[in-house]
Amino acid sequence: MAPRLLILALALLAAGRAHAQDLLTKRNGDKLAVKVLEITPLEVKYRRTDNPDGPLISVYKSEVFMIRYANGAKDVFGAAPTPVLYPAVPRVSPTPAPTAAAVPPGPVVPGDVVLPDEEIHLSGPRLGFTVLTDGPLNRGRQEAGYGNLNPFLTQFGWQFETRLFRLPNGVSGLAEFVPLVGGLEQGKFVPSVSGILGVRGPKGFEFGLGPNLTPLGANVVLALGTSFRTSSGLNFPVNLAVVPGNGGARISLLFGFNSRHR
Repeated sequence: MAPRLLILALALLAAGRAHAQDLLTKRNGDKLAVKVLEITPLEVKYRRTDNPDGPLISVYKSEVFMIRYANGAKDVFGAAPTPVLYPAVPRVSPTPAPTAAAVPPGPVVPGDVVLPDEEIHLSGPRLGFTVLTDGPLNRGRQEAGYGNLNPFLTQFGWQFETRLFRLPNGVSGLAEFVPLVGGLEQGKFVPSVSGILGVRGPKGFEFGLGPNLTPLGANVVLALGTSFRTSSGLNFPVNLAVVPGNGGARISLLFGFNSRHR
């Protein structure tokens, strides 16, 4: 008889403990057997019934759908308030004046602050120097009548540049016209004119070629260069030009500055 009474007592004790648990139902459908200890304006704090001495667990009230307590009472928590969406009222504003400063697609290169199909001019002064190798130097002394011409000539002039097109990847097509006067430091007047068609990459590197005309004759000029741009919008181009022919070559290094205009 005693064993049966012991078993019955244990069963009643287990049933009492099971009955003493609370049931927490989350909005995602999860159901947890817990002992609710505190409910704050923002949180529900509880311990799990399978680990009553374990850590205190907190869950946001917005995640809880319902709590059914051990005594049969229950709390149902409303959903989080849904923001009211009002229909947008169209705003009427004056028609904006057309602007010429729209950033073109792709990387920015010197002078780029307008529409990609708009023609841009980047013209400005140029100064630098030219070095003559023996062939052009001798021809200048003997055939062009420059007498005791030195192989090192200063250069002064102007570069007229027009951007013809710009691709979405930042590559631009250029047309340049560069008249220069050299040898003034020697008391001489050595003119040259170059017409160059070139390409400028998205990071400012450029190259081109075209005809070159001087008192020594007509040749082809090959040019390389890049531009350094300041925050104020000024560009500082640096160009290296080589004119092969006449038994040698003319090598020029030119510097300058310009700003974008249409």
